[in-house]
Amino acid sequence: ILRSGLKNFSAGADVDYLNEVRSAAIAGRAHPYDLPGFLTRFESCRLPVIASVHGICVGGGLELAMACDYIIASESAKLGCVEVVVGLHPLMGAVQRIGQRAGALRASEMAILGRRYDASTLERWNLLNLVVPDDRLQSATMSIANEMAAGPTVAHTASKQLIRISVSQGVAAADAAMTQLQASIWASKDLVLGLAAYKAGDLGSTKYEGV
Repeated sequence: ILRSGLKNFSAGADVDYLNEVRSAAIAGRAHPYDLPGFLTRFESCRLPVIASVHGICVGGGLELAMACDYIIASESAKLGCVEVVVGLHPLMGAVQRIGQRAGALRASEMAILGRRYDASTLERWNLLNLVVPDDRLQSATMSIANEMAAGPTVAHTASKQLIRISVSQGVAAADAAMTQLQASIWASKDLVLGLAAYKAGDLGSTKYEGV
């Protein structure tokens, strides 16, 4: 679970860092950090990651949330790409991910206007999975997390890889990768346990080991 213990999920930018990057760019030096690369590596985490969003979620915080596999937000949450207010655009890849999930027009709107949107709007735009009352955010997050954690880790990892391949390279590429990705599932104890529980008619008792 990716969440914040502060008042907001992510309220704003580190201006000192942005000035550091600006100085490096003007001097012809390399960017201090590979931000798009970081987000790509974050997305490649083997386990499903849930973003649990409350309060304000803008800038890099929104980009991190969009790299998760499931995004749940409280009703009062406000989310957006606000980098335009300091003369930037999203630095880690929010524009392309919004375009992929909600279409080019919504990506243009969010990146160019720099507005904050309520969670229900972004749920309609296919940028969030679920919106819940503020007082239910933690319990709903844990319910989803427990459901994911009780599942077969090896299969979840393969599913994540297939999704990434299909959205970046197309369905045909994902189809071609399936045999290789499934090899670890067929050899897993997860499958042995799952099949045994299914045969016994007692799926609720399955305790996957993730190996």
